[in-house]
Amino acid sequence: MSLPESQLERLESTVNLDVEDPERVLGKSPTQLALGRFRRDKLSMLSFFVVSTYVVGGIMAPVLVKVGVIDPLKLNQDLLDPALGSIPKAKWGGISWAHPLGIVPGTGTDLLSRLWYGITFSLSIALAASLVAIIIGTVLGIIGGFTGGLVDSVVGRLVDLTLSFPQTLMLLALSATGVALAAKYLPGNGSDPLPNGFYEVLVLGLFGWPPICRLIRGQVLSIREREFIDAARLLGASKMRLYFREILPNLWAPVLVSFTLTMPAYISAEAALSFLGVGIHPPTPTLGNILVDSINFSVADFAYFFFPALLIAIIVVSFNLLGDGLRDALDPKADR
Repeated sequence: MSLPESQLERLESTVNLDVEDPERVLGKSPTQLALGRFRRDKLSMLSFFVVSTYVVGGIMAPVLVKVGVIDPLKLNQDLLDPALGSIPKAKWGGISWAHPLGIVPGTGTDLLSRLWYGITFSLSIALAASLVAIIIGTVLGIIGGFTGGLVDSVVGRLVDLTLSFPQTLMLLALSATGVALAAKYLPGNGSDPLPNGFYEVLVLGLFGWPPICRLIRGQVLSIREREFIDAARLLGASKMRLYFREILPNLWAPVLVSFTLTMPAYISAEAALSFLGVGIHPPTPTLGNILVDSINFSVADFAYFFFPALLIAIIVVSFNLLGDGLRDALDPKADR
């Protein structure tokens, strides 16, 4: 039975196209497919650019402070009006070429320099706390989900016990003791950034791992039934190899998404802790304590309140959009 002439021509053109352009039929790995889906999402690419700028800016800030490009502690009292309660003399919070975002009321320090340098501390706290939560949640999720039985029950009850504590209340209740212990074993004292920052990281990380643990456990329950796990068992693989060489590499997608969604939560948490008086205190700048200080001048100097609030909002929204974009890109059914 012969094909119609029109179908025959279309078939020949398709075969010729495939031969002349082999890239059209070249197979792609899951990573290449995920990157392709991510690049096609313009909003995710924009959020990735904003997050990358934020991270690079936070890394470069200490270097710029050391070489004198920015100075978050330099006082400019001559630019303030004592008669108005040390409010900037110029309009819009003292915005000028020398101070693009204005100056801080009361001290006269450059707001751009303080925000830029504050990104470093806020990024460090959020990054360290996220890593603590991710590591604890991932390890316990793998062990509980793969082992099952009594071990899984113990991990589940530990998750329930951790979630039963009111996080904010515990932060306030343990702040004096926690900072004092941190100051005892770390350089500095309770007013220095290191002990206070270490306390924030420790508490946020220790109270933030249960949702990640539940997510990872659910993924492990599916992975442990696959054939390559049975093959590894038959070959005599130890539990540590099964946990971290066979299962963990298959969890990088949910771990990565969890990380990008945990970071903005801890950036917001750092600001909330500063508002409650638990956190790094001035003159060391963080996005949180700058925003808290600006609340007192929200009427007299709205620019001082507007720029920190806008920066925190942009960062948090960008991280959330990046996490959503990664979740969609890593979904193998996204194009179907």
